[in-house]
Amino acid sequence: MAVDTSRPLDPAAGAKGARGRARKAGTPPRGRIRNALARHWYAWAMVAPVVIVIGLIIGYPLGRGLYLSLTDANEANVERTIGINHIPATYENVGLDNFKAILQDQVFWDRLGWTVTWTVCCVALTFSIGLGLAVLLNRRFAGRTLYRSLLILPWAVPAFVSVFAWRLLYNEKNGILNKVLDAGGIDAVPWLNDPTMAKASVIAVNIWLGVPFMLVALLGGLQSIPGELYEAAEMDGAGPWQRFRHITLPGLRSVSSTVILLSTIWTFNMFPVIFLLTRGGPGDATEILVTYAYRLSFVNSPRDFAGASAWGVLILLILMLFAVVYRRSLRKQGEVW
Repeated sequence: MAVDTSRPLDPAAGAKGARGRARKAGTPPRGRIRNALARHWYAWAMVAPVVIVIGLIIGYPLGRGLYLSLTDANEANVERTIGINHIPATYENVGLDNFKAILQDQVFWDRLGWTVTWTVCCVALTFSIGLGLAVLLNRRFAGRTLYRSLLILPWAVPAFVSVFAWRLLYNEKNGILNKVLDAGGIDAVPWLNDPTMAKASVIAVNIWLGVPFMLVALLGGLQSIPGELYEAAEMDGAGPWQRFRHITLPGLRSVSSTVILLSTIWTFNMFPVIFLLTRGGPGDATEILVTYAYRLSFVNSPRDFAGASAWGVLILLILMLFAVVYRRSLRKQGEVW
């Protein structure tokens, strides 16, 4: 009698083997994590110190700020030590009351409007000037290396030093700018004492500080575009504007998207230029969100730690929302990062 060997003799053993194969095929998450750690332990070891430092420097203040934004903490009810006396904290949790109060206050919307205007003007002009200079410096001419070094110089100088130098230039009585105007028979300009002129002045200083970054990034992007594309376009009869529009701008798209995002975040939070140049004045004409949050926490009396933290959280949410929307728009254009 012939025996059929195509089927397993023991159904239970066959089922057990099938379950064993299923477990091997679908490795549990814990096994994947262990395999990743075992395979890439050196990379994890190298990254761990950076992660720990970032967690301490950024993570803890961020968590503390989120916590304080939900309380009524101020200078009078926080934990403090006066001499030998230790006074415990007496502030309480108030939920979202701080955020409701801020969003219902016209001060927030006024500051937000000027902050957005300041950011858009600075980023647009910085990008345009940086792109123009990058296109010029991408060509071969005598002294190109010297010009590149001079244009990058503002980036090498600390921001607060540059701001103090510009403050001297803007001095209404003894500033160099007004001395030059006076020599030409023009009356002195109140650069930092007139609201409109003060806004134009801080925008000019921030552009002066931001152009070198745009220049370096865009110049690197220009040098990565193959020269054969320009030669082929020129042979086909394309003019300078057509080559710039159809070759240069598309070739810089990935670089431009990154530098615009970074510049927007930096400018939105550009504390040194506003605070050191005008301190938000005259009046509150140049006050942006971040300088007002600083004023609540360190200048006004009593210092409002909860309110300042709530302002900081709102600033973070605004920038996160912008980054998400900006990233989605890039994904629609095929630029994924």
